[in-house]
Amino acid sequence: MSNNELDEMIKALSHPIRRDILNWLKQPDLYFADQEHPLSFGVCAGKIDQKTGLSQSTVSNHLAILQRAGFISSKKVGQWNFFSRNEAAVQAFLEQMQQQL
Repeated sequence: MSNNELDEMIKALSHPIRRDILNWLKQPDLYFADQEHPLSFGVCAGKIDQKTGLSQSTVSNHLAILQRAGFISSKKVGQWNFFSRNEAAVQAFLEQMQQQL
């Protein structure tokens, strides 16, 4: 992992809403059990919007930042976008932080 990638990941975690989203995506069955589509697709962006109480555009921006940092991935199914945690990236980040601190 390059220093630029690590910096991008640290910046992505600097906002509490983005940390909340990562936490919710860790256990989607706990936080998004009412989703109509299978959680195996990921969590629908609209459900994340509802959970945060923020506007769709604001949540989209937060999701884009998390995605650019590699913490989440997206999957388009029909007209919906679904998001999931990238556990490998989360683990790599944690290991890198462990080494540097």
